[in-house]
Amino acid sequence: MKFMKLGSKPDAFQADGGGGDSRSSSRRYVLSDLPSDIVVHVDDARFYLHKFPLLSKSSLLQRLIVEASQGGADEVRVGGLPGGARAFEICAKFCYGMVVTLNPYNVVAARCAAEHLGMTEDVDKGNLVFKIEVFLNSGVFRSWKDSIIALQSTVALLPWSEDLRLVARCVDSIAAKATASPGSVVWSYTYNRKAASSDEIVEARRCSSSSPAVPRDWWVEDLCELDVELYKRVMVAVKSRADRVPSDVVGEALRAYAARWFPESCRRGDTPADEDDACAMEVLETIVWLLPSDGDGSSPCGCSCQFLLNLLKLAVLVGAGELLREELLDRIVLQLHEASVSDLLIPAKPPAQTTYDVELVEALVGRYIRRAGLDDIDGEDVFETNGEADDPSLLALCKLVDGYLAEVAADPNLPVSSFVGLATSMPESARPSHDALYTAIDVFLKMHPNLSKVEKRRISSLMDVKKLSKEASIHAAQNDRLPLRVVVQQKLKKSEKKHLANVDAHYTQDPKTTKQKKLPR
Repeated sequence: MKFMKLGSKPDAFQADGGGGDSRSSSRRYVLSDLPSDIVVHVDDARFYLHKFPLLSKSSLLQRLIVEASQGGADEVRVGGLPGGARAFEICAKFCYGMVVTLNPYNVVAARCAAEHLGMTEDVDKGNLVFKIEVFLNSGVFRSWKDSIIALQSTVALLPWSEDLRLVARCVDSIAAKATASPGSVVWSYTYNRKAASSDEIVEARRCSSSSPAVPRDWWVEDLCELDVELYKRVMVAVKSRADRVPSDVVGEALRAYAARWFPESCRRGDTPADEDDACAMEVLETIVWLLPSDGDGSSPCGCSCQFLLNLLKLAVLVGAGELLREELLDRIVLQLHEASVSDLLIPAKPPAQTTYDVELVEALVGRYIRRAGLDDIDGEDVFETNGEADDPSLLALCKLVDGYLAEVAADPNLPVSSFVGLATSMPESARPSHDALYTAIDVFLKMHPNLSKVEKRRISSLMDVKKLSKEASIHAAQNDRLPLRVVVQQKLKKSEKKHLANVDAHYTQDPKTTKQKKLPR
């Protein structure tokens, strides 16, 4: 951490009782042979000081002291001072030439207070504003972590820190470093995440060949300490340099920030408390707003489908608006086939009786199908070549849907219409095997024992027994939960296969060993 010492005289500021921390007392004074001739009120603190050192450095104190003297008073009040009594003490010590240490934690407050007090070059050469600017430019803004610390301190000093462009300068400093080439990173940073070797984001090494590689996302964790408004400003500045920051790195930054700031209840999938609800909503809106608009082929928006679906889960939990949910749906549908069953287990909100929001998943699948231009296809094998489906994405999505059906089928409150609606949302050509669908049907029938015969037939008719494997066929033939018609079909299918196999075996025998029966004349 950078620091700058100003002044050379010993620190003579004292609090009531002597020797104590002057910042903890409301009455502060300077040890001197000369008695105090002016009292300065700052917030609830009183400073017993001397006029001459103050008059030589501060234009505001010059005016206030002159006005007080004309009225015969020896007390002045400095109202609205940014940084309060602590910042004023730094400025007062500078006026006396006492040793004062500037660091990233207090420099912004000191800069705002010095501006308010008029401690500029017009009053005295080498005044406090000038000294602080030197420290900011030569120290704080050259340091990665010091820039972040200084930016965090600006929040309590608004609007002064904004008007003096201290916020903007901190943001620019941070964004410039975050978008620098990893090979030029020579400062310390926080990196505790474990990256798999295949997914590790590494671009360059330091100058020394023995130094460890610097990940492209080295800056992500340190920014997670910023509150949501500051984080938004920094990320906007980072994204504006899009030619230097790939979408996948921006996506990783958003994922890390979400993990840091989403309440624990939200990460567990529970409905958050009111105070957590507001926090989660603000973070969610910011992250969705910051999502990259482009990406590579494997991740069209720079974020994984799993991360986007987690955001959608949170949007459902906190009751996010329709526009935000639509934005997420539009992004998810681009890579829905990459999701897992657990990713799709989005809790249903009351008054829904089901455990999971099956209608939302059906809407996602329908959106995917429409985007692929399949909504007008009804059972045509347009995705098949020589009898085999040739669209890997569609096959993966159908496998996902069938796995999801098997999971939600265990919910006794899931209506037949929802199960059928989702099962029939996929084109027939995308389901070359019906084993997974049969598993889902079997679970549904088991968990809904009171279905009518009509409903059972409706559920079972989703399955094409001709597309079952040998193992699934054997199980289906012995399954007493299936309607009798389906079981009979399955047994007939087995019988037909056996008959064809016998015929085939008969006509493939060696003619020399086959006895020919003479036909009667």
